[in-house]
Amino acid sequence: MSRILQQSFVILFAGALLLLAGWSSYSVFKYSSEAAEFKKDYSELNSITHGIMSVNIWRDHLTAMVLNRIDEFEFTEAQEDTLVQQVENILTAGIDKGADILDQKQKGLKAKLQKFAVKTLVPEDKIRALVPMFAQTIVNEIQKPENKEALKFVIKSKLQEYSDLTYDNSGIETKKIKALLDKYKVEDLAGFNEKIPDKITHLEAETYFHTYILIGIIGVFLLLWWLLRNQKTVHTPLFIISVLVSLVVLFSGLTAPMIEIDARFQHINFSLIGESITFNDQVIFFQSKSILDVIGILFATEKLDSYLVGVLILAFSIIFPVAKLLATQVYLAGNDKTRQNRIIKFFAFKSGKWSMADVYVIAIFMAYIGFQGILDNQLALVNRDTDSLVSISTNRTSLQPGFIIFIAFVLFSLILSTILKRITSKKDKIISNINN
Repeated sequence: MSRILQQSFVILFAGALLLLAGWSSYSVFKYSSEAAEFKKDYSELNSITHGIMSVNIWRDHLTAMVLNRIDEFEFTEAQEDTLVQQVENILTAGIDKGADILDQKQKGLKAKLQKFAVKTLVPEDKIRALVPMFAQTIVNEIQKPENKEALKFVIKSKLQEYSDLTYDNSGIETKKIKALLDKYKVEDLAGFNEKIPDKITHLEAETYFHTYILIGIIGVFLLLWWLLRNQKTVHTPLFIISVLVSLVVLFSGLTAPMIEIDARFQHINFSLIGESITFNDQVIFFQSKSILDVIGILFATEKLDSYLVGVLILAFSIIFPVAKLLATQVYLAGNDKTRQNRIIKFFAFKSGKWSMADVYVIAIFMAYIGFQGILDNQLALVNRDTDSLVSISTNRTSLQPGFIIFIAFVLFSLILSTILKRITSKKDKIISNINN
């Protein structure tokens, strides 16, 4: 195979891989962004703020429980005896009050005649003797189905009136929830939770699929370098395309989430007055951010210390790596004068120790381990399993595709620096021998 044909084949093959890497990189950005938005909305709607800590939710649960108990209410013998006794007391108090009024000194002939007639025709002793019978008759009337239903209706109406007075008047939160439900064209939270998890699972699968494609492409390029290590004619075009692939991979590493912190109550069940109140997937805390998201948040605070940290992350984790890759291109394609430029040489060969991209990867990994340990320890404290309360918490904190891709970029860029040293040193030796 001639050199030109060999070079053309390598360029076409590597170029095809570059296009595939670009498509996969965009797909990772697209699917991870959509998944992050779904997860954010899911965590908002299923937050403990709108669930276990919501006044309105507890009001509805408790009101429904009491209304159910009213519908099921039946007097026991002991309760009936107590009610009869209470009615007797009320009737006796009424008789006593009437007697006190009659015993008062009356003025005028008409009033005196009325008092005489009542005392003569309505003997107080006989009326008092009939009080137990009257009380039992009243209680029996109350327990008739039609009267009992009417009494329940009065009690339930009053309870509902009190329930309506107990509400959380947070209009902004209510509008926010309604806007999210309208966004996904669902009527309620149950419909949302039935629809969204499957979409999130699909988007995550697509994101990881394209992540593995990117890693596979890096592996193919490394294999090409090993196979063509002695084919000097293809080193320059292959290196240029390798750097472009590295930039494409860096884009995905910067835009895709690197770590996801997710702490939630998987299941909580309260047993109150014989009924259960259940909450599932109550999100306590959720965050999923990429490097660019973190920088944007730090800049948005408009605080000097946060702004400084944002600048440092931007400089050492983005600007330096990009400048390093571009400098390697300039160094490879440039003449002797260009290669002697201190800035070009610094970024091409010495900026690795200043880039801190590898340090950032370690920091993310250590943060992940730290969050895992803290959340596991704290969530274990709220797990309960008693007759009246069952609570199961879960820690779903995990490393995301952005972390994997960023590691791949760091390793690939380091290997490219080593490759550049070797191919340029060989080229410099050839040029030196020709000049001599």
